[in-house]
Amino acid sequence: MGTTQLETVPEPKYWHLRTVLSEALDSEFSVGEILPNERDLAARFGVARATLRQALEQLELEGRLQRRRGVGTTVAPPRMGVSVGTTQHAWPGGPHDAWQTLDCAPEVPPAAVAETLVTGRDEPVHVVRRSRVSHGQPVAAELLYIPADSVPDLSGIDAPAGTARARAVLRELQRLELERQENAVELGSARADDARELDRLPGAPVLVVTTRFIARGRTAALSVATYRADTCRLTFGDSGGVEIHHGPERRAS
Repeated sequence: MGTTQLETVPEPKYWHLRTVLSEALDSEFSVGEILPNERDLAARFGVARATLRQALEQLELEGRLQRRRGVGTTVAPPRMGVSVGTTQHAWPGGPHDAWQTLDCAPEVPPAAVAETLVTGRDEPVHVVRRSRVSHGQPVAAELLYIPADSVPDLSGIDAPAGTARARAVLRELQRLELERQENAVELGSARADDARELDRLPGAPVLVVTTRFIARGRTAALSVATYRADTCRLTFGDSGGVEIHHGPERRAS
């Protein structure tokens, strides 16, 4: 990482430094690599540590850097685009689904979920837990709520819980004819369990994507997916899947 003269540029020093650091991230560093400490970086670029911190904070906001407790500042993985405007629909667990299935168990869902699924307030549903990983780091966690009448032929499945049960539930769900799916997105804060799964602090910003899967004129399944806001951004289009972005201003081809 070379030095650069920052005294003569008309823009704020931290913004120019942000540009220089961003170019260095593209050319000299790999995903997950730890940056030199602030003292060394400030000395190399001839700036005050306060200026350096402003530049690093800006790159963190853009998703280029991550600050990890006990590790330091690392190069962030490519941003994951969450496609919410697609006209292409598919059941969870299909052949092009990149989510990892973790577990499944019968649970009574939150009241709002039960209302959407039109199930009884105390009626258990199948809850499938899944995760998304990019460059070895967790970027999203999903709870998929499936009422029993959407998968009525599970009585012959021996596994009462776990990954095998989850896969069986998803296979049965795919027997239904999917009519459409509806997405809603909101900015939220990571709950304790979400933060633990996503390797973030409780209260960290997240994107919550709620998807209703409609079959036979009703909600056959409801997905609540929580994405790390620092590694994801919304995309709109007909891709039908998750797109990978390599930086705040560039999109992978």
